[in-house]
Amino acid sequence: MNTLFADEAQVAKETSAGSIPFEGAVARVNALDWRQVGKDLDEQGSALLQGVLSADECKAIASLYPEESIFRSRVVMGRYGFGRGEYKYFSYPLPSIIQGLRTTLYPRLAPVANRWNEAMGIEVRYPGSHADFVQRCHDAGQFRPTPLLLQYGTGDYNCLHQDLYGEHVFPIQVAILLSEPQRDFTGGEFVLTEQRPRMQSRPEVVPLRQGDAVAFAVHHRPVKGTRGIYRVNLRHGVSRLRSGERHTVGIIFHDAN
Repeated sequence: MNTLFADEAQVAKETSAGSIPFEGAVARVNALDWRQVGKDLDEQGSALLQGVLSADECKAIASLYPEESIFRSRVVMGRYGFGRGEYKYFSYPLPSIIQGLRTTLYPRLAPVANRWNEAMGIEVRYPGSHADFVQRCHDAGQFRPTPLLLQYGTGDYNCLHQDLYGEHVFPIQVAILLSEPQRDFTGGEFVLTEQRPRMQSRPEVVPLRQGDAVAFAVHHRPVKGTRGIYRVNLRHGVSRLRSGERHTVGIIFHDAN
């Protein structure tokens, strides 16, 4: 196994951005009602994870945005028709709190991902350890880390999209709101749409407060219909900010080509 992932949290903790403690966030993730999270994901394609980060942790992560040395790339959305605003992909080793969240959330979500694939007749199964899954990505040439930090200002938005990055895709991802609605910004709601076969798309707005996370389907999920299980495609985005500034951290579990 690649030694980079032998003790991911400890490696990340040694970086300049690793001074943000991650133990509290990990404990909060483990204390969530994961049975209810799985039920919500099965029924809606998304689940609200309340209070994953404290206000101080949110501020500390958002404050990383100017630190160019910890990111591998910056994307200005308007240049590519993605919307307005910008985001940066973290480089390896990840900040300790980002790595801690990634490795703690993954094994909680892997059983749901495997259940979905079984229901949809997809042969791929996901290992219990995130390090093992990342090694699978790397063996296929997907080496670039995908966790990202997003920044929006007044008038910015994110078009509906899917974060697919290569052959190996973990079917659930997590976004955590780092700013407080109505205080730091207005507008800027997290939006999901579900494209159902031969039906109009279903919209979903997930109400988030600072420190709340949403787990949601990356691409598609199974839905039980009158004639059995069928797949629905999902896309996600952010509505236009009316005022202020909004930061979000995205936890994507597969690496990119």
